Amino acid sequence: MGIAMLLDTIASTMPERVLLGRRSDSLTAGDLASLAGGGASVLRGAGADAVGFVGVGGAAFPTGLFAAATAGIPFTPLNYRLPAQQTAELAAGLGSRPFLIVDEQYADTVRGVPGTVLTTPEWLAAAGAADPAPPDDVDDELPAVVLYTSGTTSKPKGAVLRHSHLVSYVLQTVDFGSSAEDDAALVSVPPYHVAGVGTVLTNTFAGRRIVYLPNFSAPDWLELVRAEGVTQAMLVPTMLARIVEHLDGRPASLPTLRSIAYGGARMPRPVLEKALTSLPGTDFTNAYGLTETSSTIAVLGPEDHRAALTATDPAIRDRLASAGCLVPGVEGQIRDESGAVLGASQVGQLWVRGDQVSGEYLGAGSVLDNDGWFHTRDQGRFDDEGYLFISGRTDDTIIRGGENIAPAEIEDVLVLHPAVREVAVVGVPDEEWGARIVAIVVTEPGARVDGGEIKDYARARLRGSRTPDDVVFRSELPHTPTGKLLRRELLRDLRSDYVDV
Repeated sequence: MGIAMLLDTIASTMPERVLLGRRSDSLTAGDLASLAGGGASVLRGAGADAVGFVGVGGAAFPTGLFAAATAGIPFTPLNYRLPAQQTAELAAGLGSRPFLIVDEQYADTVRGVPGTVLTTPEWLAAAGAADPAPPDDVDDELPAVVLYTSGTTSKPKGAVLRHSHLVSYVLQTVDFGSSAEDDAALVSVPPYHVAGVGTVLTNTFAGRRIVYLPNFSAPDWLELVRAEGVTQAMLVPTMLARIVEHLDGRPASLPTLRSIAYGGARMPRPVLEKALTSLPGTDFTNAYGLTETSSTIAVLGPEDHRAALTATDPAIRDRLASAGCLVPGVEGQIRDESGAVLGASQVGQLWVRGDQVSGEYLGAGSVLDNDGWFHTRDQGRFDDEGYLFISGRTDDTIIRGGENIAPAEIEDVLVLHPAVREVAVVGVPDEEWGARIVAIVVTEPGARVDGGEIKDYARARLRGSRTPDDVVFRSELPHTPTGKLLRRELLRDLRSDYVDV
């Protein structure tokens, strides 16, 4: 069946439904299906065995994705922010005859790669001029998309998502044709992120128009929501933080915006609470997932947000910091280091399984266990009602005096200090305790606070073993473009203070 079916189904039943672009320059489902079919003919004519995409969001991206699916070859969006040499190396490794679709500003990066290179305007022109190819009867177990993980702690790995994984994700989470004709989704996440692929598939199947904002800024985002009548939006936490900061306590005037989905990194609770009050007419959804799970596997829905925001019961209010409950078709377990399954409220390592879970990497094969479970390498717990709380990556765990400490335990407390805008906690080597806890703090503009006050604040709210040994101040914290904190860069920055880091 393959992911091309998602477009073919909507195009055959609602060919005039607008699916892509701004009102002044849009493509219908029929237009997109015709372009994808023409693109498949171009790919077959070139003898391509893989498609790479280097660029920002726009018409060329979904056209390339569905064209590759129609032709039955894998599609790989590459991170255009990588160093040129690394981009070229990844592009060269896609296949023996790769076909590369690139934005013009990145064309020189891949000119030396053996294969075919077309700029995005050239690609769209070629796809539009070619006779549409009939879709192949694509084997569901063929690779559909390869995504390179962000590499925040190690070298990026190519996660293989087969057609069966992606189709399962869409069918389990979206109702066909469920969007109204005037619905529009504003997408600000880059194409090389799993959410960038997921939003194309889910919005296409729902019959919802996709509007891209390739270069995010809070004023531009707000203006585009108003101008295009955007009804749904997907953001990473840093983007939502910039919007809240720009509004500066003022309510946003966005009458069409019904819902915002956020994910990709931990959401600071103060940012979320401010966003909920600044956008009172907008529903919020926390979507938690991984590249290896074909995007979302847990959701904290709008009703959960509202209930948590107004709750007097601490257990319900705390759910605002959760990832919500697992989506249909996905199972989860919390295990200890020996592999034993833990009970409710016990912290351990998250394992998941389901038809949308891949757990496969290029060159390494599947890393699923014998029963099909995937080790997410996220640390967390389930509460009594099945809400999932993620406390960080297992690699981030600080072992101090034989005790395992998740940085998030401390970060979630310190970020509530009125002078703290953002905070990250890391462990550095210590001869006596094994690790020292260091809090790196970014203060609110104009705020005055010293390390002693930060420590006192933590000590009053956490066990003594969780109190930071040291507090350092920085003007900003390093993040990936999708909002993930780069702890390795923080540790590298601390080397001048802790020579053994």
